[in-house]
Amino acid sequence: MTFSPRFQCALSAFDAYNESDPNVEEFNGEKFPKEVLYAQRMTERLASYAPDAPEELHLAVRCQHIGRWEIGRKTFPDDRKGYLQWRSKLALHHSAIAGRIMQECGYDHDMIGKVQFLLQKKQLLQHHPLTQTLEDVICLVFIEYYLEDFAGAHDDAKVIDILKKTIRKMSSRALEHAQRLSLTPRVSTLVGAALA
Repeated sequence: MTFSPRFQCALSAFDAYNESDPNVEEFNGEKFPKEVLYAQRMTERLASYAPDAPEELHLAVRCQHIGRWEIGRKTFPDDRKGYLQWRSKLALHHSAIAGRIMQECGYDHDMIGKVQFLLQKKQLLQHHPLTQTLEDVICLVFIEYYLEDFAGAHDDAKVIDILKKTIRKMSSRALEHAQRLSLTPRVSTLVGAALA
Protein backbone atom coordinates (compact mmCIF):
# COMPACT_ATOMS: atom_id res chain seq x y z
CA MET A 1 0.00 0.00 0.00
CA THR A 2 1.01 3.63 -0.47
CA PHE A 3 1.72 5.34 2.84
CA SER A 4 0.37 8.89 2.88
CA PRO A 5 1.81 11.72 5.01
CA ARG A 6 -1.18 11.49 7.37
CA PHE A 7 -0.59 7.73 7.78
CA GLN A 8 3.06 8.33 8.67
CA CYS A 9 1.95 11.12 11.02
CA ALA A 10 -0.44 8.78 12.83
CA LEU A 11 2.08 5.95 13.19
CA SER A 12 4.74 8.31 14.50
CA ALA A 13 2.26 9.84 16.96
CA PHE A 14 1.07 6.42 18.13
CA ASP A 15 4.67 5.43 18.82
CA ALA A 16 5.44 8.74 20.51
CA TYR A 17 2.46 8.22 22.83
CA ASN A 18 3.61 4.70 23.67
CA GLU A 19 7.13 5.97 24.42
CA SER A 20 5.65 7.05 27.78
CA ASP A 21 5.04 3.43 28.78
CA PRO A 22 6.98 2.93 32.03
CA ASN A 23 7.17 -0.83 31.42
CA VAL A 24 10.38 -1.82 29.66
CA GLU A 25 11.07 -4.95 27.64
CA GLU A 26 14.48 -6.10 26.45
CA PHE A 27 14.80 -7.61 23.01
CA ASN A 28 18.03 -8.49 21.19
CA GLY A 29 20.05 -6.67 23.83
CA GLU A 30 18.10 -3.43 23.47
CA LYS A 31 15.50 -1.94 25.83
CA PHE A 32 12.14 -0.69 24.56
CA PRO A 33 8.97 0.73 26.12
CA LYS A 34 6.80 -2.39 26.16
CA GLU A 35 3.95 -1.05 24.02
CA VAL A 36 6.31 0.45 21.41
CA LEU A 37 7.85 -2.97 20.87
CA TYR A 38 4.43 -4.64 20.83
CA ALA A 39 3.15 -2.17 18.21
CA GLN A 40 6.18 -2.76 16.00
CA ARG A 41 5.73 -6.51 16.27
CA MET A 42 2.07 -6.17 15.31
CA THR A 43 2.96 -4.10 12.25
CA GLU A 44 5.64 -6.58 11.17
CA ARG A 45 3.29 -9.54 11.57
CA LEU A 46 0.52 -7.85 9.57
CA ALA A 47 3.02 -7.06 6.80
CA SER A 48 3.89 -10.76 6.46
CA TYR A 49 0.41 -12.17 7.14
CA ALA A 50 -1.77 -9.76 5.16
CA PRO A 51 0.44 -7.35 3.18
CA ASP A 52 -2.51 -6.08 1.13
CA ALA A 53 -4.54 -5.08 4.22
CA PRO A 54 -6.32 -1.72 3.94
CA GLU A 55 -5.11 1.42 5.67
CA GLU A 56 -7.55 1.20 8.58
CA LEU A 57 -6.21 -2.24 9.52
CA HIS A 58 -2.60 -1.05 9.40
CA LEU A 59 -3.58 1.81 11.72
CA ALA A 60 -5.57 -0.40 14.10
CA VAL A 61 -2.73 -2.90 14.36
CA ARG A 62 -0.26 -0.16 15.30
CA CYS A 63 -2.44 1.38 18.05
CA GLN A 64 -4.11 -1.77 19.35
CA HIS A 65 -2.49 -1.37 22.80
CA ILE A 66 -1.94 2.38 22.82
CA GLY A 67 -1.87 3.72 26.39
CA ARG A 68 -2.52 0.24 27.81
CA TRP A 69 -0.50 0.89 30.97
CA GLU A 70 -2.83 3.77 31.91
CA ILE A 71 -5.61 1.40 33.01
CA GLY A 72 -4.20 -1.26 35.31
CA ARG A 73 -5.64 -4.76 35.53
CA LYS A 74 -5.64 -4.47 39.33
CA THR A 75 -8.26 -1.70 39.17
CA PHE A 76 -10.85 -4.38 38.32
CA PRO A 77 -11.93 -7.52 40.22
CA ASP A 78 -9.57 -10.49 39.93
CA ASP A 79 -12.02 -12.80 38.19
CA ARG A 80 -13.31 -13.49 34.68
CA LYS A 81 -15.94 -10.74 34.88
CA GLY A 82 -13.33 -8.24 36.07
CA TYR A 83 -11.01 -9.26 33.26
CA LEU A 84 -13.72 -8.70 30.64
CA GLN A 85 -14.61 -5.32 32.16
CA TRP A 86 -10.95 -4.33 32.01
CA ARG A 87 -10.65 -5.38 28.37
CA SER A 88 -13.80 -3.44 27.44
CA LYS A 89 -12.52 -0.33 29.21
CA LEU A 90 -9.17 -0.68 27.45
CA ALA A 91 -10.81 -0.96 24.02
CA LEU A 92 -12.64 2.32 24.58
CA HIS A 93 -9.43 3.91 25.91
CA HIS A 94 -7.39 2.81 22.88
CA SER A 95 -10.16 4.04 20.57
CA ALA A 96 -10.35 7.47 22.19
CA ILE A 97 -6.58 8.04 22.04
CA ALA A 98 -6.33 6.77 18.46
CA GLY A 99 -9.26 8.96 17.40
CA ARG A 100 -7.67 12.11 18.81
CA ILE A 101 -4.33 11.38 17.17
CA MET A 102 -5.87 10.51 13.81
CA GLN A 103 -7.91 13.71 13.82
CA GLU A 104 -4.78 15.74 14.56
CA CYS A 105 -3.09 14.02 11.60
CA GLY A 106 -5.90 14.98 9.21
CA TYR A 107 -8.09 11.88 9.08
CA ASP A 108 -11.81 12.31 8.56
CA HIS A 109 -14.60 10.96 10.75
CA ASP A 110 -15.18 7.99 8.43
CA MET A 111 -11.65 6.59 8.65
CA ILE A 112 -11.45 7.27 12.38
CA GLY A 113 -14.70 5.35 12.80
CA LYS A 114 -13.33 2.38 10.83
CA VAL A 115 -10.25 2.16 13.06
CA GLN A 116 -12.31 2.52 16.25
CA PHE A 117 -14.69 -0.19 15.00
CA LEU A 118 -11.74 -2.57 14.70
CA LEU A 119 -10.23 -1.61 18.04
CA GLN A 120 -13.55 -2.21 19.79
CA LYS A 121 -14.22 -5.43 17.85
CA LYS A 122 -17.85 -4.44 17.45
CA GLN A 123 -18.66 -7.35 15.16
CA LEU A 124 -18.12 -10.94 16.12
CA LEU A 125 -15.11 -12.70 14.71
CA GLN A 126 -15.69 -14.75 11.57
CA HIS A 127 -18.36 -12.20 10.53
CA HIS A 128 -16.08 -9.27 9.70
CA PRO A 129 -12.95 -10.11 7.71
CA LEU A 130 -10.86 -7.18 8.98
CA THR A 131 -11.77 -7.87 12.61
CA GLN A 132 -10.78 -11.48 12.05
CA THR A 133 -7.46 -10.49 10.49
CA LEU A 134 -6.74 -8.17 13.42
CA GLU A 135 -7.49 -11.00 15.84
CA ASP A 136 -5.30 -13.38 13.83
CA VAL A 137 -2.37 -10.96 14.05
CA ILE A 138 -2.93 -10.46 17.80
CA CYS A 139 -2.91 -14.22 18.39
CA LEU A 140 0.14 -14.84 16.20
CA VAL A 141 2.14 -12.12 17.97
CA PHE A 142 1.11 -13.57 21.34
CA ILE A 143 2.22 -17.07 20.38
CA GLU A 144 5.49 -15.94 18.81
CA TYR A 145 6.66 -13.38 21.38
CA TYR A 146 4.70 -13.65 24.63
CA LEU A 147 3.64 -17.24 25.13
CA GLU A 148 7.07 -18.34 26.39
CA ASP A 149 7.02 -15.89 29.33
CA PHE A 150 3.36 -16.64 30.05
CA ALA A 151 4.12 -20.36 30.09
CA GLY A 152 6.98 -19.75 32.52
CA ALA A 153 4.60 -18.22 35.03
CA HIS A 154 1.82 -20.83 34.83
CA ASP A 155 1.44 -24.60 34.86
CA ASP A 156 1.00 -26.44 31.56
CA ALA A 157 -2.72 -27.14 32.11
CA LYS A 158 -3.52 -23.43 32.45
CA VAL A 159 -1.35 -22.52 29.45
CA ILE A 160 -3.01 -25.17 27.28
CA ASP A 161 -6.45 -23.93 28.37
CA ILE A 162 -5.52 -20.35 27.39
CA LEU A 163 -4.10 -21.59 24.11
CA LYS A 164 -7.30 -23.48 23.30
CA LYS A 165 -9.26 -20.24 23.81
CA THR A 166 -6.74 -18.39 21.63
CA ILE A 167 -6.99 -21.01 18.88
CA ARG A 168 -10.80 -20.75 18.84
CA LYS A 169 -10.43 -17.06 17.90
CA MET A 170 -8.09 -17.76 14.98
CA SER A 171 -8.96 -18.44 11.37
CA SER A 172 -7.80 -21.69 9.76
CA ARG A 173 -5.27 -19.65 7.75
CA ALA A 174 -3.82 -18.16 10.94
CA LEU A 175 -3.55 -21.62 12.50
CA GLU A 176 -1.53 -22.79 9.48
CA HIS A 177 0.62 -19.68 9.80
CA ALA A 178 1.18 -20.35 13.52
CA GLN A 179 2.62 -23.77 12.77
CA ARG A 180 5.31 -22.14 10.62
CA LEU A 181 6.48 -19.76 13.37
CA SER A 182 9.92 -20.24 14.88
CA LEU A 183 9.03 -21.40 18.40
CA THR A 184 10.98 -22.90 21.28
CA PRO A 185 10.53 -26.66 21.84
CA ARG A 186 8.37 -26.07 24.93
CA VAL A 187 6.06 -23.59 23.19
CA SER A 188 5.78 -25.91 20.19
CA THR A 189 4.78 -28.76 22.52
CA LEU A 190 2.16 -26.60 24.25
CA VAL A 191 0.70 -25.38 20.95
CA GLY A 192 0.60 -28.99 19.69
CA ALA A 193 -1.22 -30.10 22.85
CA ALA A 194 -3.77 -27.31 22.48
CA LEU A 195 -4.36 -28.19 18.83
CA ALA A 196 -4.77 -31.91 19.56
